[in-house]
Amino acid sequence: MTEAGTVDDTRDYVPTVEEDPALGLSHREKMEILFAVMLGLFLGALDQTIVGPALPTIITQLSGNDYYVWAITIYLLTSTISVPFWGKLSDIYGRKPIFMLGIVIFLVGSALSGLSQNMGMLILFRGIQGIGAGSLFPVALAVIGDLFTPQERGKYQGLFGAVFGIAFVAGPLIGGFLTERVGWHWIFYVNIPIGIIALIVIQRLLPTVRTPSATRNFDLIGGAIFTVAMVFLLVGLTNKQFGDWTAPTVGGFILVGIIGTLLFILAESRAKEPIIPLDLWRGRTYSATMVSVFFAAFAFFGAIVFLPRWFQVVEGFSPTNSGLAALPLMVGLIASSILSGLIVARTGRYKWLIVGSVIVMGFAVLLMTQLTKDTTLAVVWLWMFIAGVGVGPTFSVPTIVIQNAVPFRQLGVATSNLTFFRQIGGTISLAFVGTIFGTSFKDNLVPQLSAAGVPEPLIQGFAQSGGNFDTNQLTGVGDLSQVLARVIPAQFQSAIPLIVDGIHGAFSLATAQTFWLGVIGAVIALVAALAIKEIPLRASNSDPVPAKAATAAAGGAPGVPETVATSRAIGD
Repeated sequence: MTEAGTVDDTRDYVPTVEEDPALGLSHREKMEILFAVMLGLFLGALDQTIVGPALPTIITQLSGNDYYVWAITIYLLTSTISVPFWGKLSDIYGRKPIFMLGIVIFLVGSALSGLSQNMGMLILFRGIQGIGAGSLFPVALAVIGDLFTPQERGKYQGLFGAVFGIAFVAGPLIGGFLTERVGWHWIFYVNIPIGIIALIVIQRLLPTVRTPSATRNFDLIGGAIFTVAMVFLLVGLTNKQFGDWTAPTVGGFILVGIIGTLLFILAESRAKEPIIPLDLWRGRTYSATMVSVFFAAFAFFGAIVFLPRWFQVVEGFSPTNSGLAALPLMVGLIASSILSGLIVARTGRYKWLIVGSVIVMGFAVLLMTQLTKDTTLAVVWLWMFIAGVGVGPTFSVPTIVIQNAVPFRQLGVATSNLTFFRQIGGTISLAFVGTIFGTSFKDNLVPQLSAAGVPEPLIQGFAQSGGNFDTNQLTGVGDLSQVLARVIPAQFQSAIPLIVDGIHGAFSLATAQTFWLGVIGAVIALVAALAIKEIPLRASNSDPVPAKAATAAAGGAPGVPETVATSRAIGD
């Protein structure tokens, strides 16, 4: 059995220039394609953050307060569900047509979103945009896998984390600027010129890379089951923000999603051409890396979700400036992502780099559990920088590991699975984080109000309400003071600064509690990373071969260099 668990004993597939035209590209052409691919990645990453600052304006103009959450949720839903489909299609039909199709769908959805006249239209068109966005990450990373050998990929995969980090910071800034100075429609229109440039370069230079072993069969039944299961699971997790685990639209939907997932696994085990090949999971390196990435995302996304709100609530930052406040995190992420890729390219080693990065991330998240309203910005930014340093390699290195551990003909589907598990890990963690935050805020509110010196009658009022203060109203000291001024009796108006201080204390402690989930996720990710079996990076895009074939080759089979044969031997 090979590490990937899929390589046939009778065939060692090595793509030729005729089968893989990317092998005949010049370095300059590869760099131009890489630039276009990075633009595609940037588009997908930017749209995850650019809408946030514009949402209040959009809700007001389109009268969509009751459905505002779906303007973001539908994009995440369709982009996540479509990821495995795009990866599989790129293996069947080639990266170029599938990547271009994904960009076109994304641009059409962007243009239509900008033209929306009501919330229903916006939600529909954002869903279309998300379908296209689902292709951008996995197919772009698969293109890098096509263009460069496993030994070379580290130099370029590190740019993935860099693009994500830049988009994370730039999104709120661009979104805020366009909304205030030009109009919210332009947060969608801005995608169009970027996407057109990417399309022109890809059309001109990118060859159609389709492995000859790929068949045109597509698992329609498995695809339908997967779609239904993921819709129920993701919607149930999203609804957790507004309901209890026992609610039919929360726990009920999640249960249906879990049952559907089990049925999908059964369907995939019998499919001739599965969307998610289960035999890949037989390889230790593949399965351990997937689990590690899932829980690393679980730890990271769950841990940082309330930090922007902490900057707004406790430090009084505007929504746009709260994005800038995340700059230390992104600086650490970008630097470590690029550096880790270069290290892998130079040394060929990756296991202990992943292990070390998860440890650093877990340590940073553990530090954040000590957050209080009195923690200085300098300290918080230091913690965030350390977290970024730990997270960066988890964005870039696992892609190299996965692509090296699977047959070339399954590069697209393996890369898309990695993207899917990263996104689903973050989504699941958000549901738990919201519960932890809400419970902790209610538990800490009354004690913090008392410690701040708030008059007893007011404390009793908060206690009788069960601490059910709408934390969505907490958007800064000024705004919070204005909200309180409307509900606090006239004789207690002078106590508003004390109430604000108490709320800040409860909000900080509740935010700190959410980081414990990140610590748990980091520990599980670490255990999985330790289980990774380090496979030498291959010097070509050839498939791994069975151990017995490699042994024979290494023993003197004609025409097979010993170093190459050994590096391609994979066994559990």
